[in-house]
Amino acid sequence: MHSVSVVVINPILAPQFLGPNILPSHLKSKPSMRFAAVAFAVLGALLASPNANAFSPSARSKVLRDLQEVSMAPPGGRGGAASPDSYSSPGQSQIGPPPDLPSLLLHNRIVYIGMPLVPAVTELVIAELLYLNYEDQNKPVTMYINSSGTTTATGQAVGFETEAFAIADVMKYIRPPVDTIAIGQAFGAAAMILSQGRKGGRAALPNATIRLNQPKSQARGQASDIAIRAREVAHNRRTTCELIAQASGKPLSVVINDCQRVKYLQPDEAVEYGLIDKVIRREEVSPLMMKPSFMAQL
Repeated sequence: MHSVSVVVINPILAPQFLGPNILPSHLKSKPSMRFAAVAFAVLGALLASPNANAFSPSARSKVLRDLQEVSMAPPGGRGGAASPDSYSSPGQSQIGPPPDLPSLLLHNRIVYIGMPLVPAVTELVIAELLYLNYEDQNKPVTMYINSSGTTTATGQAVGFETEAFAIADVMKYIRPPVDTIAIGQAFGAAAMILSQGRKGGRAALPNATIRLNQPKSQARGQASDIAIRAREVAHNRRTTCELIAQASGKPLSVVINDCQRVKYLQPDEAVEYGLIDKVIRREEVSPLMMKPSFMAQL
C-alpha cells in the first residue's frame, strides 16, 4: 500500500525549496519517491518562472513526458534492478505482479467451492471449468467442495437450486473428468454436486460432513405467485433427487424419502450410500500431496 503526503506550497518560497535534491539519497531509489522528487522539481521551476508560457500546452506536454519517463524507469537508471511491484519468470520478460492464489490453483487445474452457491460463486466456478476444458481436454480437474449449498449454515436460503444444476451440467458438458473431494461440509445442493464427480474419483476427507435435504422456498408476494414458486421448488427437489439417485445407484423413491428430512452422512456412510467412492486418509496417497505444477512456473 502506498502512502500519500499532502504538502502546502508557498509560491514565493517554493523556488528555494523545490528541486531535484529535495529527497534524501536513500529515498531516491524508490520509484514513487523519485516520481515525487521530479514532480516537485518541475513544480518549483514553473512557480519560479516569470514567463507566461510556463503553463502553455507545449510546456505541459514536456512535463508529462518527463514524469512518465521517471515513473517507468527502474531504480538507478535504465540499468537498475526491476521494480518490486513486478516480477520476472526465468528466461522471460517482466510480466507484472504475481497472480493471486485462486489463479495459482486454477493453473494446477483445481476448482475450489468454499461458499454457498450464490450467482457470483456459480459464475466463477463455471468460468473456471470452461477455461480448463479449452486449455486441455484430457487432464482431469479436481474440485474441492466446502459449501453449505444454497443455504447458509443456519438454514437460511441464499440461492436457488438452478445454481447447482448449472455447475452439475457443465461438469458433464466438459470433456476433462472432474474429481470431487468434500472438505468440511457438503450440504444440500453441494452434496449433489459432490456426487456428480467421476466414478472412482469422488472422495471426502475423514472429518467432512455430507447432508441431504430438500430445497427451501424463497417465495414472497401474492398467493398465486407463491403457488407458482412452490411448484418450481417441487420440480427442483425432484431434479436434485434424480441426479443423486443416478450417481449413487439408489432407487429414486429412497432418495426422495431421505431428502424429506435432513439426513447427515459421515464419510464412511456416504461411501455406503453411493455418494462418494472413498475416504482419503492421512496414510493414503492423496491428491493433496501432489506438488503443484505452477511452482515450476514461478
